[in-house]
Amino acid sequence: MELPLVVGVDGSDPSLTAVDWAVGEAARFGLPLRLVYASLWERYEGAVPSGTVGRPSEQVMAERIVASAAERAQRRDPEVKVSTDILPQDTVAALLGEAANASVLVTGSRGRGQLKGLLLGSVGLAVAARAHCPVVVVRGDQAGLAGTHERILLAAGDSDTRHEAARFAFREAEVRGCVLDVVRTWRHPVHESVGSPELAEEPARRHEERAAAVLEELLREPGAEYPTVRVRPATVEGPAHRVLVDRSAAADLVIVGVRRREGHFGLQLGRTAHTLLHHAHCPVAVVPQRV
Repeated sequence: MELPLVVGVDGSDPSLTAVDWAVGEAARFGLPLRLVYASLWERYEGAVPSGTVGRPSEQVMAERIVASAAERAQRRDPEVKVSTDILPQDTVAALLGEAANASVLVTGSRGRGQLKGLLLGSVGLAVAARAHCPVVVVRGDQAGLAGTHERILLAAGDSDTRHEAARFAFREAEVRGCVLDVVRTWRHPVHESVGSPELAEEPARRHEERAAAVLEELLREPGAEYPTVRVRPATVEGPAHRVLVDRSAAADLVIVGVRRREGHFGLQLGRTAHTLLHHAHCPVAVVPQRV
């Protein structure tokens, strides 16, 4: 049995955008969609839907939120199987529990009642940092959300974070029928640039060659498994977090791997993942790598 795509809903605009994105993803992969609401959200965020007279009970509010989200999902694609649940837990705890039985966990960029200027809500950040399954934080501009670029962007990170992320990226590119851009950044240390430019060229070439070797090794197995995927590898000089944020403006999904250590609490997001979650121009998939 295929594990469902799980979406955390709370009635906010970002969570409804996440529902819309998840419906398309579920349809592409033929997966059921599970919409969950954590009943303690109302208590923590203290929000009442606009137009409501008085303060409805938490249960009534929860039922309205999940029913509205389910109706929205069904209108968007009647073929996607949708189920809902109301969980009597703290939001983060509820979603982390759901992650144990999800193919992917999807959240909006902010929750209900959070400041509009906030780049990423605390729930999205906590779930992305601790879930056992891939987490997609749905954010970005209209082109990225709509998938009009027909490009997937994969960050070729360190050896202990990149392989599960690569498989995830190849699956996405194959199902979407789009190009997979794979980027490995490299840096030219300042001390190697001191002196004549001619002497600095050789160290720079070595750094770029190492980056190219990383890409070659990373792409070998998934490339053989998904031979129809069009791959465009690139080595780019510069800080990874800046390069990837810039390139996310031309992508429909950016994918980054993170460490998942057995026996340790949570993940290590790292600067690149953290920056993408706050600033990417398209949805961000955080994929754990067991090490």
